[in-house]
Amino acid sequence: MRFDQLDGYIWYNGSMVAAPEAKLHVLSHGLHYASLVFEGLRAYGGNIFKLEEHTARLFNSAQLLDFTIPYSEEVINESCRKVLEVLGADNAYIRPFAWRGSEQMEIDGTQNTIHVAIAAWEWSNLFGEKKRNGIRLDVSDWRRPDPRTAPHQSKAAGLYMICTLAKHQAKLKGYDDALMLDYRGLIAEATGANIFFTKGNEVHTPIADCFLNGITRKTIIELVTNRQMTLQERPIRFDELEEFTGCFLTGTAAEVTIVNEISHFVFRDNSIANMLLDDYEKHVNMHPIQS
Repeated sequence: MRFDQLDGYIWYNGSMVAAPEAKLHVLSHGLHYASLVFEGLRAYGGNIFKLEEHTARLFNSAQLLDFTIPYSEEVINESCRKVLEVLGADNAYIRPFAWRGSEQMEIDGTQNTIHVAIAAWEWSNLFGEKKRNGIRLDVSDWRRPDPRTAPHQSKAAGLYMICTLAKHQAKLKGYDDALMLDYRGLIAEATGANIFFTKGNEVHTPIADCFLNGITRKTIIELVTNRQMTLQERPIRFDELEEFTGCFLTGTAAEVTIVNEISHFVFRDNSIANMLLDDYEKHVNMHPIQS
């Protein structure tokens, strides 16, 4: 798919605009200085999963980047539903985003107009059939930064630059994605998804103290708790990988994706990951989960 040739309509500053006409000027603060925040949502069976929670995070991200979205959360929620309705798809990916415009072209962006757009398209899992079959992760040289250097709990465009570099390096080496360590050398996340490890009946995940605490991550933690399994949110060292028997990623795009390998570490027990993947699919499709 070429996104500059996307069919249909995009909600743009309060109006539905034909997708090819939804343009911004090349001299845009959001483009040059990464003053842009965004969300990624999924619709299942025509229902947008955790829409209000995603929109609240979009507004929080904007606040962390020191700008105000010129619409209410209710307007953004209703506009997401409208975009999905116009798309005419029950299952889709939805991308609301907000950015600074073109009034100023310098570090200072206080005089720029804030623009907002919402697009949607049909899309399956980020890793396709590998979601259940398992993916392979490289270990990136790039690290998640110290939280004193970036607003890590914002879903902001600039924070994804190192993720793009890490993913490019991994794919050039034949991997599907990359594991990123943090500024301390502890395990953080993948390039666009949070990470979990399993051992026996235990589920372990890093503390989200320098990377985004994903909405899917929080959903999986709820599902683990509902299963009455032991959950440990804690610092995880890289050398602990040899102790874990299973691994999986979580995210709006990745959903729940099994990991078979990280560098030379191999994970052969996918039983918990498969169970949580099944629970997640039932949860997002509003089916009861049998414990």
